[in-house]
Amino acid sequence: MTTILFSAGETSGDQHAANVFLELKKHHPDIHAIGMGSSKMRQAGIDIRYDSSNIGVIGVVEVLKHYGEIRNALKLMQKIIETERPDLVICVDYKEFNFKLAKFAKQLGIKVLFYVSPQVWAWRPGRVVKYGKAIDMMAVIFPFETKYYEAENVPVRYVGHPSVDKVHPQRAKNEDLALFHLNPQQPIVGLLPGSRMNEIKRMLPVMLQAAEKIAAENPLVQFILPQADSISDELLNSYLNAAAIKIKVIKNQPYDVMQCCDAIMTTSGTATIEIALLNIPMVIAYKLSPLTYLLGRLLVNIAFIGLPNIIAGKKIVTELIQHEAIPENLANEINRLLNNSDYKNTMQTELKKVQQQLGKGGGSMNMAELVLDMLEIRS
Repeated sequence: MTTILFSAGETSGDQHAANVFLELKKHHPDIHAIGMGSSKMRQAGIDIRYDSSNIGVIGVVEVLKHYGEIRNALKLMQKIIETERPDLVICVDYKEFNFKLAKFAKQLGIKVLFYVSPQVWAWRPGRVVKYGKAIDMMAVIFPFETKYYEAENVPVRYVGHPSVDKVHPQRAKNEDLALFHLNPQQPIVGLLPGSRMNEIKRMLPVMLQAAEKIAAENPLVQFILPQADSISDELLNSYLNAAAIKIKVIKNQPYDVMQCCDAIMTTSGTATIEIALLNIPMVIAYKLSPLTYLLGRLLVNIAFIGLPNIIAGKKIVTELIQHEAIPENLANEINRLLNNSDYKNTMQTELKKVQQQLGKGGGSMNMAELVLDMLEIRS
């Protein structure tokens, strides 16, 4: 029996791994998978040996706080690779952890496929060479990434962005508006504070204060928040119950929520791509711990952090980072999107161009084909 080990440490990686495995099962139902991940991978039929729900953190301080858990997870996954010797290790995102795991597997002579490239174009380009020594293949999700690996003769394949396939609402917009009890004649603003606990703690209070300022200017504005699987009701309610305004929370239907919005305030990350694919105007806000932010300023060599801006190669969406991520700035940008149709239309035109650059999809299918190629299995 062919066995694949998936290693995913965050919500997005959990979903990506699940999608790839489901696609693989269509071609070869007998393929077995084990690994580290969470609910989506488990639902797809992957044997989860370590639940990564508590270690999906970002930033120097946050990683240090969870260092013991992360170290134990790495040791366990290394032991599993050593004792069970899977036919292929697929490392999905979660860069630092998976780099160490990939290096360990490669030293044992086990093939390694890394899915979702580290942002080598943003910082420490020399890492391409290091990754090249630890992997057998890099699967990238943006077309411009291949050149960095080809320049160092590292095997690379562009598979497409996984969000292109999955970002599809379940229903028509008018059905969602009725289902969510939203008035289509009044503005609708979305709050996407992130899928990690530390993002919620840092960004949700800011977004709620911004929402209060927006509501003070226009009491008819409706607010809606798609709750990520990784965020508990208790954590979310601890903030929402103290808010001075009503926020409608919808579970497990992120794209249906997004399509209802006239504008969205979101944290940086995959969500910005998803919002762009639905052509919804947005403002990107993000805060890190002071230490992580300082290190980032020293190491990162890129003009933007928002993926739509990076893909466009210019600022098309406003980014409010660290000290700029305050309620007043968020509220002002959302109000501008709601009240200035020219500004809103220009952003949507540019977001359409980002969609075109992301291609037609097929990311999970392309990944499945790459996996079968590496396993030397004919579909």
